[in-house]
Amino acid sequence: MPVITNIDDLKRIYARRVPKMFYDYAESGSWTEQTFRENTTDFDQIRLRQRVAVDMAGRSTAAQMIGQDVAMPVALAPVGLTGMQCADGEIKAARAAEAFGVPFTLSTMSINSIEDVAEATTKPFWFQLYTMKDEDYTRRLIARAKAANCSALVITLDLQILGQRHKDLKNGLSAPPKLTPKTIANLMTKWSWGIGMLGAKRRNFGNIVGHVDGISDTSSLGAWTAEQFDPTLDWDKIAKLKDMWDGKVILKGILDEDDARMAAKVGADAITVSNHGGRQLDGALSSIRMLPRIMEAVGDQVEVHLDSGIRSGQDVLKALALGATGTMIGRAFVYGLGAMGQPGVTRALEVIHRELDISMALCGEKSVAGLGRHNLLVPEDFTGRWA
Repeated sequence: MPVITNIDDLKRIYARRVPKMFYDYAESGSWTEQTFRENTTDFDQIRLRQRVAVDMAGRSTAAQMIGQDVAMPVALAPVGLTGMQCADGEIKAARAAEAFGVPFTLSTMSINSIEDVAEATTKPFWFQLYTMKDEDYTRRLIARAKAANCSALVITLDLQILGQRHKDLKNGLSAPPKLTPKTIANLMTKWSWGIGMLGAKRRNFGNIVGHVDGISDTSSLGAWTAEQFDPTLDWDKIAKLKDMWDGKVILKGILDEDDARMAAKVGADAITVSNHGGRQLDGALSSIRMLPRIMEAVGDQVEVHLDSGIRSGQDVLKALALGATGTMIGRAFVYGLGAMGQPGVTRALEVIHRELDISMALCGEKSVAGLGRHNLLVPEDFTGRWA
């Protein structure tokens, strides 16, 4: 068993074990991938302020996200095709999150269905909704999430139209993989992944197959998105979805102060500052760079979470110190899942937790509630000087 001390250790194993099309699906952005890169590199511009001679006994990373107790303010983000990274991937990730004491978010575009994950877990999880042209399907999807006792609805706002991701197009991304000569050649080098998939509960989109009429191609994420995602989603429709759910609602994909104000106005319980991991509008600012502006605009009105770019506990600390109530990790847990299955997700959470705990202590803080701008050294022009 290799010694895993950071998320990059998991990423290296992940790259060896998972088929190229699914590695590329996770580890890429749209167009030039500028935003994808800057989501992580912008964290590096923020420095931590070391403090000493502070009693660090009895410190804790425990917190709350939307009123839910969490072992640390980190939720597993919704990631499509998680069950293609590892057999029964959503189930394994959800179980790891539950055991660790952090929220798991199931994507609409998951392989394991809502019902699969509910059957395999004992505590409520969050469900992420993509709005569809088929309003009946959307209503039934929400009803299924309610029946599964999901504790929050995460409505993604930044994927009405799919951003162009060159690698996915070139790889012919599909679930399950289409057996072209190129794909077969790659799969032959990933035999442990293939053996696992032979015993998987599902190998296609579990929330869609058998639940929607008139889909021409259920294997292709791109085809499904182009055919079914609702490009007319607006704030009125978001308000109706919120009323339809009648529970905790998180609006994900906010990257602008005006949109943050609108999200607060419709009564969201939380917003997630996110650019979809750099997979939608390339050239947009990183989530961490936009966080201070959004906190200034709505931080006293709505709970704010940060997604996109987090690869360490120090990244979590920086987001919390800039005002976020919680964070979301996507790629970081996917690396662990693809590398080692459920134990890999657990290891990713352990790595981030340890980094957060030790860094807090070295910054002189005993709890996440005590974190603030006083723990950071932030460049004066960090949010940018734009004409």
